[in-house]
Amino acid sequence: MEDLAERISGSPRDAWVRVAVDGAPPARPAWLADGLVAPLKLRGRPVLRVSAGDFLRPASLRLEHGRTDPDAFYEDWLDVKALRREVLEPLDPGGPGRVLPALWDSRVDRAYRVPYAEVPAGGVVVVDGTLLLGRGLGFDLSVHVWLSAGALERGTPEDERWRLPAYARYEREARPQQAADVVVRADHPERPALLVRE
Repeated sequence: MEDLAERISGSPRDAWVRVAVDGAPPARPAWLADGLVAPLKLRGRPVLRVSAGDFLRPASLRLEHGRTDPDAFYEDWLDVKALRREVLEPLDPGGPGRVLPALWDSRVDRAYRVPYAEVPAGGVVVVDGTLLLGRGLGFDLSVHVWLSAGALERGTPEDERWRLPAYARYEREARPQQAADVVVRADHPERPALLVRE
């Protein structure tokens, strides 16, 4: 965690940094993203946490092909345009720096009522989620939390096992281990292995 925070905080002090922490839920990308907050703040970087799970499309679009379609999960669940428009593009150079931390509450299928957040110069936005890479999203640093196929299968709850073909497709098509700047191998959560791609 400290090595990763050090890498992120090495960016220019007046520049925004957009960080993706990508991985299937059993890999616990949200846990890793949360764990970056304190070490980044200790290094003088303001941090805003965002979850891609709060940028899913409405159920009428997301579940158009049923609740257990792995291709729809892969292609249609995440509102890529909204995540780009509300979180990433405002932090482009010269952007306004106003970010919407959450858009859509998929549990009740309605919009959140949260205000925009001003991200100060030098601030870091850390976005956790699954299937984030290979979508043309403007992250400055991407981290992929990787699990072997066996560990992923063992860690996926029975009611979510229909998603396994989507994760396999992601490995084949997006190739997250090659696409990410940093790969964290998490088959053994107590001993994660950090691989940095130069």
